[in-house]
Amino acid sequence: MEMEKEFLTLIQKGFPVSQRPFAELAETLGSSEDEVLDLYRDLKDRKVIRQTSAIFDTKSLGYKSSLVAFKTSDIEKAAEIINTHPGVSHNYERDNAFNLWFTIAVAPDSKLGLEKTVEHLARETGAEKYVILPTKKMFKISVQLDVKGDRAKKERVKRAKKEPMTMEPIHYELVKELQKDIEPIKEPFAPIVERLGIDYDTLATESERMIRAGLMRRFAAILYHRKAGFTANAMVVWKVPEAHAEAIGETVASYSAVSHCYLRPVYPEWPYPLFSMVHGKSREEVEGIVEEMAEEIGVKEYDYLYSTREFKKVRIRYFSPEFEAWEESAVGR
Repeated sequence: MEMEKEFLTLIQKGFPVSQRPFAELAETLGSSEDEVLDLYRDLKDRKVIRQTSAIFDTKSLGYKSSLVAFKTSDIEKAAEIINTHPGVSHNYERDNAFNLWFTIAVAPDSKLGLEKTVEHLARETGAEKYVILPTKKMFKISVQLDVKGDRAKKERVKRAKKEPMTMEPIHYELVKELQKDIEPIKEPFAPIVERLGIDYDTLATESERMIRAGLMRRFAAILYHRKAGFTANAMVVWKVPEAHAEAIGETVASYSAVSHCYLRPVYPEWPYPLFSMVHGKSREEVEGIVEEMAEEIGVKEYDYLYSTREFKKVRIRYFSPEFEAWEESAVGR
């Protein structure tokens, strides 16, 4: 059990992009390659590990994205229509008057653009109201669950300086390949190396370049929260004064239970500019953390947006022809 926790902690931080990654992980864990592979397969079968692949930065790849909230009376129909868009990665029902929340990205060469795409979806779904909530400032994005329970309550958010990089044809191909879930085999990157006609050194070097440039956040495993013991998570929204919003955002982001923290626009019908995703092993734990944060930052107006249903949670397939096909279908109607 202890090795399982060590393994999950390790691969959430980063999974080696190399010829024999499970052998490297085994060496770190003081185990054997076969034993680590068996553990990985078991965790996949038990649906503890959701996916192991590259986590790319949508904006850095030229995509325009936003969180969007719809108020709709027929939520199942609306979710089904929204989920047809290839840039929708997350789609949840949340317990709020704005009851359907999704993230959407449109391709760099999109004809419709973000706003018109959302307008189209609002018409198609019959949404009564909606708000588009793009990121104004990102304080933190790091979905690494503390399965061992030994992380500090608060941690300094590290921000690496990005190195300039111009994407070449090989990088577009790597983006397409590295966003796929790896197979539980000794050489999971062999198909990529063969398809692209490169060697493992090139694969590792160019992947690391993309990380340093900020195109790729990391290559790592993402867990199923509930199966990993984190049965509660809430999107907590804060009504904060504009003059102090950035300082408050930095403080909220420093809590290790917070995986995402952003500053977003406000509207007359949506007065909360600061968003934070808080994870815990129970609703009581989540709300205890939030109450502690509220006291520290001196904010009394905040709300919990618990997800009641998950309609979609996938990785975006960047540079896929699906984006153009969806737009042609939408515009052609």
